Amino acid sequence: MLKAEQLSKQVTSPEGSLTILDRVDLSVSQGESVAVVGVSGAGKSTLLGLLAGLDVPSSGKVWLDGHELSALDEDGRAAIRADKVGFVFQSFHLVPSLTALENVMLPLELGNHPNARVTAREAIDRVGLTPRAGHYPRQLSGGEKQRVAIARAFVIRPSVLFADEPTGNLDHKTGENIVRLIFRLNHEADTTLVLVTHDLKLAQRCDRILHMDAGSITGIETPERSSSPREAAS
Repeated sequence: MLKAEQLSKQVTSPEGSLTILDRVDLSVSQGESVAVVGVSGAGKSTLLGLLAGLDVPSSGKVWLDGHELSALDEDGRAAIRADKVGFVFQSFHLVPSLTALENVMLPLELGNHPNARVTAREAIDRVGLTPRAGHYPRQLSGGEKQRVAIARAFVIRPSVLFADEPTGNLDHKTGENIVRLIFRLNHEADTTLVLVTHDLKLAQRCDRILHMDAGSITGIETPERSSSPREAAS
């Protein structure tokens, strides 16, 4: 589902060229869940952005579901993201002038989905927010905002879900509920999950853990557990 080959990213700084990502190779199978962990500045979010086609590498190649993102222009990458990719971020990224329901409808409307409102209501119901569907983001708690963001991410039935610190702005109990929701929906939809987190306990729920440092993958871990996250989610 995802493949990176010799993926590198350099940026220009006052001190000269800075390497953020250094010749990363990676392969993620359909339905697999992968956590990316490491200290701040290790390159985790940069890797996620390149895998999702939000940014372009300085060198190397990226494929998503058979499409070489690194060979496409921004319009081409945007079309792939709209059809195959869902995002959940730490800071929610909801449109403040839209209700919860309208935020979930947005990617469907942008994709000219014929039944956007009905489909969005079903997604809102799956995250337990039907009573809050008509509320604006300012009227929602942090956990409710993240539930809206999760509904919006899954409403297009993405092939891949990218989650960047999805519990970072939430208290422990709310974060636990959000994690269970993400894994449950991921299991139901058989979605490939790439999760960036500082939380090693959360990372342990994934099929594999990639450890990053200074722009490189320094280790790959397969968590030991009595049941898979998919079995636990169900």
